[in-house]
Amino acid sequence: MALLRSYVSGHWVAPEGDGRPVFDAVTGDEIARISSAGVDMAAALEYGREIGGPALRELTFHQRAGLLKALGSYLREHRDELYALSARTGATIGDSKFDVDGGIGVLLGYASKARRELPNDIVYIDGGLEPLGKSGQFAGQHIMTSLRGVAVQVNAFNFPVWGPLEKLAPAFLAGVPSLIKPASQTAYLTEGLVRLMVDSGLLPAGSVQLVCGSAGDLLDHLTEQDLVSFTGSAATARQLRTHPVIVSRAVRFNAEADSLNCSILGPDAGPGTAEFDLYVKQLVTEMTVKAGQKCTAIRRAFVPAGLADSVAEATSERLAKVIVGNPAEETVRMGALASLEQREEVRRSVKGLLAAGRLVFGDLEHVDVVGADAERGAFISPLLLRSDDTGRAEPHEIEAFGPVATILGYSSTDEVISLAARGLGSLAGSVVTADAQFARDVVLGVAPWHGRLLVLDTDDAAESTGHGSPLPPLVHGGPGRAGGGEEMGGVRGVLHYMQRTAVQASPRILSAVTGTWVPGARRDTEGGHPFRKPLSSLRPGDSVVAGPRRVTLEDIEHFAEFTGDTFYAHMDEAAARANPFFDGRVAHGYLVLSFAAGLFVQPDPGPVLANYGVENLRFLTPVYPGDALTVTLTCKQIIPREEAAHGEVRWDADVTNQNGASVAKYDVLTMVAKQWPTAAT
Repeated sequence: MALLRSYVSGHWVAPEGDGRPVFDAVTGDEIARISSAGVDMAAALEYGREIGGPALRELTFHQRAGLLKALGSYLREHRDELYALSARTGATIGDSKFDVDGGIGVLLGYASKARRELPNDIVYIDGGLEPLGKSGQFAGQHIMTSLRGVAVQVNAFNFPVWGPLEKLAPAFLAGVPSLIKPASQTAYLTEGLVRLMVDSGLLPAGSVQLVCGSAGDLLDHLTEQDLVSFTGSAATARQLRTHPVIVSRAVRFNAEADSLNCSILGPDAGPGTAEFDLYVKQLVTEMTVKAGQKCTAIRRAFVPAGLADSVAEATSERLAKVIVGNPAEETVRMGALASLEQREEVRRSVKGLLAAGRLVFGDLEHVDVVGADAERGAFISPLLLRSDDTGRAEPHEIEAFGPVATILGYSSTDEVISLAARGLGSLAGSVVTADAQFARDVVLGVAPWHGRLLVLDTDDAAESTGHGSPLPPLVHGGPGRAGGGEEMGGVRGVLHYMQRTAVQASPRILSAVTGTWVPGARRDTEGGHPFRKPLSSLRPGDSVVAGPRRVTLEDIEHFAEFTGDTFYAHMDEAAARANPFFDGRVAHGYLVLSFAAGLFVQPDPGPVLANYGVENLRFLTPVYPGDALTVTLTCKQIIPREEAAHGEVRWDADVTNQNGASVAKYDVLTMVAKQWPTAAT
């Protein structure tokens, strides 16, 4: 019998003793034993801090992203191995893809997002520059740097692949190593995942560790620089959150806990409408995918009271077509729960729910099973309940973590908003309606109680990822009983593992700290035109001053005729003077930008390959006929691309008039070659 090993301090470690058994959810056979006895938790954490952290922090965001991409591709090539293990958790092939492919997708999604939105550097600039002095020589800048600890993740049994990977991805990008503690019921799948990750040889030493079995005294050895991310019950979350070390050392703690998620059918969506069919289909999907063992699954189905019978009938009709059994059987659509203990827990919860309602589909004690023994395996029927007394507490307080949902009727928009809020905080909710006003009222009414909301209609149905699918760019979490935390959310998730620090200094020092030129810092105009410099020799602060160029009335009229922009402020002297912002006819803003480009561009072939945009454009002072324009262009930020012969350069452009007043400020974005022949410079 396999004895699951932990991967700590750079080695696979067999536990002391025999461990306790872990069973196949489908057959009931013992497939492994698990224990963390003998694992030195303090040493594992220290190894992560001393070996894993420095190795990750030597890499830039883009380099870490490259490793995540490579890891995602490697796991994709080996996912059949994970599917095979996943089947033993009771998962169908569809469930396994949700877990395995979903987790891999998070790695690849974060890798792509990091290359687009994070600098190729080790420091992240958070927000804009804050002027703190009158002369411009004292300013503040918020920066984000990697914490010096370990990201400890304590995961639930229901997503043994997706759970670890969605926590790993942002931590890894932030430069923080991870220690994974999976739930025992499905730890063999997480162990298989980590074994593949280690065997890939892609990850720096110490960046990933695994503890199979009890957490033991793990939390006792946390420091102020460590983090804990927990997925599981609200009761366990409370215990961990109040651990003396977490409290005394202010350890960052993120929880994703119980969630009585709801789906709301709009009054407009009666039988025969596309939205009615979408609602019923989504409800059945959420009940049966992963056998309802999803933290985002629909538990409360709110429908107009007059449609409750129709929804119950249509949902029952679809549920009757769901074949339960061994995931190896081709016809099976719903597998087993993760364990016999979990089945008993679901039965206890449903009995509690029945105090406030009745079953309209399913049998609590019996289910017909294909290809397996219904009693040895952790099988249960899909169970649809109906509660006519929406005032009862049970539907809003008891979460049956399985293929269970309760239909509840409502009579008004205000009532359904109030009922949704009785869940006291949810990860996800959905509104199925074609009525835009109803959607707005409900979304704004229930948003304070939800981490994510899906509005489903015929417009987005074909592309919708569904009620229960967390996505890397969006936050996954919820207020109140859902844990009060957030995971993923794109760059937000990365910043959770970093420290925000306000740095107050001169522009010269801020430029050195951030690697980005700051207004007020020195400009270098002596080294030749910066457009002649490849990335290998270009530096922040390299600058060119060009001009002046006088703007004439003929220029304005020609631009108006050429472009068709004959707005009155450019063409009618009296009307322009009547405008409270102008003293007469003014030049087009885009004429100013065009003249500025003509002044600073170096026209010969060179390392600047393309202009791909302008950002933060502001027109600050009107330009009148006779004004003389000068432009100062300064290299602001350089972002080399790891796998390309070019990189991105952000330039600060400041266009001034003859009085030195800025008439326009903006950032110019270009692609620049890393190298360029000497003859062309």
